Amino acid sequence: MITMNNVHKEYDNGVKAVNGISVKIKQGEFVYVVGPSGAGKSTFIKMMFREQKPTTGSINVNGLSLESLHERDIPYFRRNLGIVFQDFRLLPKLTVYENVAFALEVIEEEPEVISKRVLEVLQLVGLKHKTSSFPNQLSGGEQQRVAIARAIVNKPKVVIADEPTGNLDMDTSWEIMDIFKEINKQGTTIIMATHNADIVNTIKNRVIAIEGGKIVRDEINGGYGYES
Repeated sequence: MITMNNVHKEYDNGVKAVNGISVKIKQGEFVYVVGPSGAGKSTFIKMMFREQKPTTGSINVNGLSLESLHERDIPYFRRNLGIVFQDFRLLPKLTVYENVAFALEVIEEEPEVISKRVLEVLQLVGLKHKTSSFPNQLSGGEQQRVAIARAIVNKPKVVIADEPTGNLDMDTSWEIMDIFKEINKQGTTIIMATHNADIVNTIKNRVIAIEGGKIVRDEINGGYGYES
């Protein structure tokens, strides 16, 4: 599913963000990525969807070798991924329905398929009643639900979430986690970078801890392991 082999990433300013990471993540796993700020978590996550390219080493996602992937092929590769960001990244002039449908329109899905699937995922995230609302009419939690719906509407094998509860209150964060648990139960691999100790310690999953660009801990049903 996802394999990294001796991956290094050094930026142009000389910062070594990732320093010899090797890891395997299987289909259907739920993995937390934790560690202190500046540890290399974001680079680790971004390399999985080719926002960053490794300096050396190999990365394989869904059978594709990412370090040799041509720039023109990156959008097609990402169609098999769902990506959720902390800042939602919704299109402000589109409604909830249109924001989610957009992910299927770019791959030229049939209109009747789009309509059916968009309503399915909005039902899953509890926002079927908000189809005509615009992002600025929604709470932060509702905007994150729309972002999740958009990420999963094309039935990706992998969902990569970078601090998806970082801007949300705790009650809303638990609601978002319920959605992620349901998606994972349906067989989707979830990889989630987080600083939320309560979530990691309560909803037990595999924990990969990164410090200084290296994996220092990889535990099944692990804990957060840092001061929150």
